[in-house]
Amino acid sequence: MRRTTAAPTPTRLALLLAATLLAGCASQALRADAPPGALPAVAVIDSAPPFQATPVPGALPAAADLSLANGAMPAGDTGLAVDDGQAIDGSAGLANTDRVAPVDDRTQAELDYDALYGAPYDPVADPTLPAPAQLPAVYDPWEPFNRRVHAFNNAVDRTVAKPLAQAYVAVVPRPVRLGVGNFFSNLGQPVSAVNAALQGRPAQAGASLGRFVVNTTVGVGGLFDPATRLNIPNRSEDFGQTLGVWGWRNSRYLELPLFGPRTVRDVFGLVGDAPLSPVRQVDNNELRIFLQGLQLVDIRTQLMAIDSLREGATDEYALFRDSWLQRRNYQIMGDRNRAAEGDDPDAGLPDYLREDSAGPTVPVDVMPIVPGGN
Repeated sequence: MRRTTAAPTPTRLALLLAATLLAGCASQALRADAPPGALPAVAVIDSAPPFQATPVPGALPAAADLSLANGAMPAGDTGLAVDDGQAIDGSAGLANTDRVAPVDDRTQAELDYDALYGAPYDPVADPTLPAPAQLPAVYDPWEPFNRRVHAFNNAVDRTVAKPLAQAYVAVVPRPVRLGVGNFFSNLGQPVSAVNAALQGRPAQAGASLGRFVVNTTVGVGGLFDPATRLNIPNRSEDFGQTLGVWGWRNSRYLELPLFGPRTVRDVFGLVGDAPLSPVRQVDNNELRIFLQGLQLVDIRTQLMAIDSLREGATDEYALFRDSWLQRRNYQIMGDRNRAAEGDDPDAGLPDYLREDSAGPTVPVDVMPIVPGGN
């Protein structure tokens, strides 16, 4: 079947002619140089030649040759087109991307440090920070046994020792209690003098002997303490410390029934100090036992100052063991590091490390490890 084509009507001819004229005008307009800041008046069609844009002054370098692609329209008022429809900031001449500026999450103190010193603050490499504390290792292989002894000592303390100490404080006036404490402290000076000499400290040994003589004579048998007013230091030394100075540094922890924390080294030290104990040389058993009992009550009274440490302690045994070992290690080696013999080794120390009566231990005078008297 033969298909016939209808003859173009005058109307169709007019439309075709108008379209041809418009296309020609558009191509001529695109070839012309566009004035700065102006946009083309017509859209780009696929049949039109490539768009030649004149760069906007101040936006991009004059040598930049940009063209439309993928049918994207120019963005903004710059008269410039970019690929994939991305707009260009005319003031900066840089294309926007998907990258986001990093967020500065530094604190104000770090910003101030940067402004002052011109370098970011690095806490890891800060040379002004002190060295981390190095706590001594705890040598406690007998911990299960020591914990059972600690529980037993706590039971005895709650039922016997602490009530006696509280009654002693309530009944005996404070000046009398101070005199009792001075008396027993003075009795320990001969032992301290001998051990200071064994440790190679003749000056300290002489000071301990001088303190004993002054307090025994002027201080009425040691009830008063004029030696302290004369600036004669009170240093406590025992044979356990001497063994530590001689080289027995690391000794396992041991808690004794009724007599509290020690180490195996300190148990041997008690045996060495026993023959030098003045109280143990008393022949009268009743008097010796009375003096030993009074000394135990006086020590428990002094320990009432640290009873508050037990409140809220998650592990009371570990607290007392670690604090006692830290203080003991200082007693053995800490004061050896002072620059000269007359320096104060306790300057700047916490209270529980000081050489005073705030944390006394049960002395050899009251321990029945060697028969004494008749």
